[in-house]
Amino acid sequence: MADLSTINLNRLITFVAVVESGSLTAAGERLGLAKSMVSKHMQLLETEVGVSLLLRSTRKLALTEAGRAFYEASRQLLRQAEQAIEQARTGRDIPQGTLRVAAPIDYGVMVVAPVLTQLRERYPALKVELVCGDSLIDLIAEGIDVTVRLGKLADSGYMAARVGGMVRLLVASPEFVARHGMPANPQALAPLPCIALTVLRQPATFTLEDGAGNHSEVRMQNIVFSTNTAYACRAAALAGGGVLRATWFSVREDVAAGRLVRLLPEWSLPEGDIHAVFPASPHLPQKVRVFIDALKAAAG
Repeated sequence: MADLSTINLNRLITFVAVVESGSLTAAGERLGLAKSMVSKHMQLLETEVGVSLLLRSTRKLALTEAGRAFYEASRQLLRQAEQAIEQARTGRDIPQGTLRVAAPIDYGVMVVAPVLTQLRERYPALKVELVCGDSLIDLIAEGIDVTVRLGKLADSGYMAARVGGMVRLLVASPEFVARHGMPANPQALAPLPCIALTVLRQPATFTLEDGAGNHSEVRMQNIVFSTNTAYACRAAALAGGGVLRATWFSVREDVAAGRLVRLLPEWSLPEGDIHAVFPASPHLPQKVRVFIDALKAAAG
């Protein structure tokens, strides 16, 4: 068994920061250290461990085989240490440390970023890191404390808390409507040019319901623009590219300003759910708990 007394465990924090940041300079900026100090820590850590962890070149850093295994173990150790500290502080109303949150781009920008900013004002000892993207990520692999997911959840070993509902609607630009006409019924939608968000399970198929409880399944037959981000879909719709199935929070200002027009307002799409998803743990960190509560308040 290794003698831990010969290893400065604080260097593990620097090592993980170097790997995740991609360079000594970026790690130094993240930790508030000079590049030369970061380099010295890495050299001393390799001496203490007794193996080479990093391959250095003029352009980039890469992990050795031993370095990859050491990184995974180091990251897990640091996460467990952070959770142990949070658990020891249970009952304190002062979340501390870094809260790492992931969210879809549009929801992250419009809703999550303001919520996190307000949390920072309330809890000055808390730091936040927001990662925005419209593809699913591995929370454990990416070191994320909590992610926000819209719509139906996929089966996973994670825990989830519903934070709100999600209203969706069909929109298009006034110029698009002027060229193609306002659809009179769901069947008239199918042949129209369509903008599709590819990360959806069924980007071209959806069900509409009217006030009388009648249902109509629509399969869009003419996808002319597809992309993996909701922000790009909105931009294409604003430019007159086609019919878009959008979330209300992402287009409500456009609809209010007349930049987008709602199609078939007497028909509605099923309401979806918004969840906060986090790794299963016997103890939910206080920083995650206060974020979930704040997101519920914002979504409500």
